[in-house]
Amino acid sequence: MRYTILTYVIALVWLINGLYCKVLDGVPRHQQIVARIIGEAYARPFTILIGLAEIVMAFWVVSRWRPQLNAWMQIGVVATMNLLEFILVPDLLLWGRWNALFAFCFILLVYYQEHLRKKRKLTA
Repeated sequence: MRYTILTYVIALVWLINGLYCKVLDGVPRHQQIVARIIGEAYARPFTILIGLAEIVMAFWVVSRWRPQLNAWMQIGVVATMNLLEFILVPDLLLWGRWNALFAFCFILLVYYQEHLRKKRKLTA
């Protein structure tokens, strides 16, 4: 039960960040971050591409296809994105450099969820 709930919570994080925040431009700060890193000219299309990739990640999480690869991909993407933002644009982050703490908590949640999956598989 915990595994299923965590799966949907994690997928929802990716879906909201991808669809609402980036594709629908519900949180313009996301595009400002992209603009600062790669330049204004490509900021909108690149933000949409990132958002679409996050939506795909949400569906991948729910599909449970290759869950271990998925978990490591999530951890890598979150760590990379947040490291770049921490270094290059901390002033645009919602909680400034404290965003790294929330990213780390999300990474731990993904790792824990993968641990639960393995435990559930062993007891089934």
